[in-house]
Amino acid sequence: MTDTVQDLQRLAASGRVPAPEVMAARARRWGWWYYVEYWLRTAKAWFQSILIYMVGEPLLYLVALGVGLGTLVDNGVGTVDGVPYLVFVAPALLISTVVMSTGGELTYPVMAGFKWDRLYYGPHATPVTPAQIATGHLIGVLIRFVVQSLIFWAIMVAFDAVPRGVLVSALVIPIGVLSAAAFGALLQAYASTLQDEGYQFAFVQRFVIMPMFLFAGTFFPLSAMPVYLHWVGWISPVWHGTQLARQVTYGAVEPAWLTVVHVLFLLALTVVGVLWARRSYTRRMGS
Repeated sequence: MTDTVQDLQRLAASGRVPAPEVMAARARRWGWWYYVEYWLRTAKAWFQSILIYMVGEPLLYLVALGVGLGTLVDNGVGTVDGVPYLVFVAPALLISTVVMSTGGELTYPVMAGFKWDRLYYGPHATPVTPAQIATGHLIGVLIRFVVQSLIFWAIMVAFDAVPRGVLVSALVIPIGVLSAAAFGALLQAYASTLQDEGYQFAFVQRFVIMPMFLFAGTFFPLSAMPVYLHWVGWISPVWHGTQLARQVTYGAVEPAWLTVVHVLFLLALTVVGVLWARRSYTRRMGS
C-alpha cells in the first residue's frame, strides 16, 4: 500500500475531508506543489540508488581527477589559476555533474509522462493544469539537485578543496542548482515536444552534454583553448556556473560585470526553459 493511499485513508477516517470545491480551488492554486510532492514520494522508491550515486560520483571524480591527475599537474606545471589542481577542478566537477544529471531526469521521464506510462494524465484529470505539472516536475528534480550539490560540497570540504571557507563556499550549492535549472528547463521543454524518441536523447547526450563537460573550462581554463572554440564555453551553462563556483570556493578573480553576466545568463536560460515547457505541456495535453 502506498503512502498516498494511507494518507487518504487517514484523512477520510478523520472526517476532515474538505468539500470538493475547496479541494479543487487548492489544486488550481497549489497544483505545482502537489506534483512536487508526488514526484518526491515516487523518488523514495529509488532513493538508496540515488544516494549511492550522489556520494560515489564525487568521491570517484575527486580522487581520480583532483588527487590523481592533480598530483601530476601540480608536479608538472605547478598551480592552475594560482591554486592546486584539486582546488581548481573540484567546483567545476560539482557544476558539470549536476548539469549532466539533468540528462537522466528530464529526458526519458518526460517522454514517459506523455507516452509510455502517461503519468501526467492522472494529475491532468484534476484541476491541476499542464503548466503546473511542468513546473512541479522541474522543481521536484531541482530538490534532488539541492541534495546532490550539498553532498558534493561536503565532500569538497572533507578534501580541503574550499580555501575560502565553509560559509562562503556553501554558495556553490545554489549555483549548482541554478546551473542545472538553466540547462534542465530547456531540456525538459525540448523533450516535451517529441512525439517519439529515436536518437534525439542520445544525440543530446553525445553532442551537447558531453562537449559541455569536456570543453567548457571544467579541466582547464577556457583561455587555454583555441579562440575559435571559446564559444562552447560562452553558450554553456556549465562554464558560467563553473566560473561562479570558482569565485566562491577559492576566490577566482573576474570583473564584476562578468559575474553579473554569468548570473543573468543562467537566469535567462531558466526563464526561457520554464516558459517554453509550460507552453509545450499545455499545448500537448490540451490536444
